[in-house]
Amino acid sequence: MAQMTMIQAITDAMKVELENDPSVLVFGEDVGHNGGVFRATDGLQKEFGEERVFDTPLAESGIGGLAIGLGLTGYRPVAEIQFFGFVFEVMDSIVGQAARMRYRSGGRYNSPVVFRAPFGGGVKTPELHADSLEGLMAQSPGLKVVIPSNPYDAKGLLVSAIRDNDPVVFLEHMKLYRSFRGEVPEGEYTIPLGKANVVREGSDVTIVTYGAMVHTSLKAAEQAEKERGVSVEVIDLRTVSPIDIDTVVESIKKTNRAIVVQEAQNKAGVAPEIITQINEKAILHLEAPVLRVTAPDTVFAFAAIEDEWLPDPKRVNKAINEVLDF
Repeated sequence: MAQMTMIQAITDAMKVELENDPSVLVFGEDVGHNGGVFRATDGLQKEFGEERVFDTPLAESGIGGLAIGLGLTGYRPVAEIQFFGFVFEVMDSIVGQAARMRYRSGGRYNSPVVFRAPFGGGVKTPELHADSLEGLMAQSPGLKVVIPSNPYDAKGLLVSAIRDNDPVVFLEHMKLYRSFRGEVPEGEYTIPLGKANVVREGSDVTIVTYGAMVHTSLKAAEQAEKERGVSVEVIDLRTVSPIDIDTVVESIKKTNRAIVVQEAQNKAGVAPEIITQINEKAILHLEAPVLRVTAPDTVFAFAAIEDEWLPDPKRVNKAINEVLDF
């Protein structure tokens, strides 16, 4: 089995679907000859031609409109937004148009579009390049929002997203692009959207997380086990809309304590939604309040203080101790 970085796995997923389905098109700013700002589409134009992998003008709103139009005429567009912090330029296309297409048309039309975009902190980018804005997407009915944490999941989830008949926002954490390699099968395989993965089994505390925070949480879990003999279960949501609350509830029935860890700021995002659903469906299994570990409720920090601003294993470990000592 091949060893790939996450960016290589993402490229491979698009290659597989371009081979499988002639209706798949890949486009965005510099995705053609240059292969994209992170080289996610490297080599695809050369292999599949300029009519299927092509550059667009530097205009996110135009990319969104093109994707919707192509989706309505039988294509499966994979549109790259160069950084997700630029999503405000294409917000109407994603939330106001694509997400509502099936409902608005009474099921007559749909938008089989994937909006791919890098995001995430820890890589010292300029302002608006790293913001975690998945909460804006997750609260928009009609959208699925996927955030992989490793190369295997990235390929399987992206293939599923491209085959989905409704719009999917596929967010790729920049820090994970080339930070490690993992085994990735050749050819096609899929991972169901909306299904979480228990990446570490435990019996004392449940951590619910996604994206790069999966790795932060795993480090905290290992530290807690060494320091206190605590058994921490870590759940990788993989998809933050819809949330696989059944897997979360089953874990809490076993551990009776839960923490939600996200890189985004703490207000009105994915973490509060998870905590609300836990309270609705598992409150009688809890022996302590559900805690959350998030970034502070400020604008994303400048690079000089970014590492202090982002959640780290030390802060997650502090939360583990708090729920255990409640």
